[in-house]
Amino acid sequence: MKIGKNICKLSAVLLLALYMPTITQAQLLKKIKDKVNQTIDNKTNKTIDNTVNSADKKVDNTVNSAIGKNGSNSSTPSNTNTSTNTASSPTPASGPKIGAYKNYDFVPGDKIIFEDHFDTDEEGEFPAHWHLAQGQGTMNTFDNRKVFLLTDRSTKATPAIKTKAYLTDSFTVEFDTYSKDDYGPALGFYNSEGDVHGDYTELVSIVMNDRHGNIRVTPKDNKNETVLQYPPALASDNYLNKWHHIAIAYKNKRLKIYVDEYRVASIPEIDLKANVISIRGDGQPEKPVMITNFKLAQGAGIKTQETKFTDTKIVTHGINFDINKADIRPESMGTINTIVGILKNNPDLKFEIQGHTDNSGVAANNLTLSQKRADAVKKQMVALGIDESRLTTKGFGDTKPLSDNGTPEGKANNRRVEFVKL
Repeated sequence: MKIGKNICKLSAVLLLALYMPTITQAQLLKKIKDKVNQTIDNKTNKTIDNTVNSADKKVDNTVNSAIGKNGSNSSTPSNTNTSTNTASSPTPASGPKIGAYKNYDFVPGDKIIFEDHFDTDEEGEFPAHWHLAQGQGTMNTFDNRKVFLLTDRSTKATPAIKTKAYLTDSFTVEFDTYSKDDYGPALGFYNSEGDVHGDYTELVSIVMNDRHGNIRVTPKDNKNETVLQYPPALASDNYLNKWHHIAIAYKNKRLKIYVDEYRVASIPEIDLKANVISIRGDGQPEKPVMITNFKLAQGAGIKTQETKFTDTKIVTHGINFDINKADIRPESMGTINTIVGILKNNPDLKFEIQGHTDNSGVAANNLTLSQKRADAVKKQMVALGIDESRLTTKGFGDTKPLSDNGTPEGKANNRRVEFVKL
């Protein structure tokens, strides 16, 4: 009888919760589910168990519908261990594997000017390192990742960078996004921060997924808009309700756009003399545009591999790893492929692969992790055909910073892999 009363109470509270705002609803439903697990006797007969399980499924479905079938709405960050290199990219629940990136050629810029993994932001708050130009945005946990949700129509946000004009004539942008059955995220490029406010103020806008499932690159005058279809592997249901890594490179008026391992756009000439960038989302509370792991860098790639290599070393920021691990992220293959190309074109060249971290956590752990990561890069390069006798490795941990570890961008520049000529 006590179990029956509990189930009746659960049903009544569930009905009330279904009429509450999405985020509050999800939090309440989680508490209900926990309470049920505490109060129902484990020895309850099969019939009662089935009734409770059915109630639990309704709770789960309601929680998941708040932000997606694979989502979670937890009040606890997915990873609280900040002992080493905390800003390495979290692993998506699903997505392309490293082998799919064998022909990937995107290489990030050589100086990071902004990076945000949102790992220190509080859920329910606007992220600390961004400015809100219009609309609504908030932090949450989804798929075990801290994500920035754009939850209102025409929401715009800009990185909180002290320099007023931070884009140069060559730059790269990267971020991860999860798209539902609506507009994907868009990038806007402007003369100044003040121009971000209002509609149709971009010098150029890039919509990653319009209502027809296309990429749309639109200059301000709208005279030379480029509309591109995704390849079949990314089209329609292959794109929606999945994580994707977006990478954009601009150099010498050439614009390249990558989604996962595919180069989906190469525009040979577009005038993008902008100083400021924004992320824009046409979201709704139940269908937010989701962003995480955002990185902006000056420059656009390593020197071409066709010329003879004469430098003493190459400093890279494009080889990324899972948090506190030496597992190489797939999008790192653009940088690794480029280094492999240099070695193949210079058969007498040998490198020491050096791993470096920022100063987060324990120095001894950083030293160990940096060595493991350098070893992992060597292993991947050998798998791509480089004789292992041409490669040595050494981890330096946080002992050789390039920048001030007191700033997020300083830490980002200190996390790197260097290839030093032997």
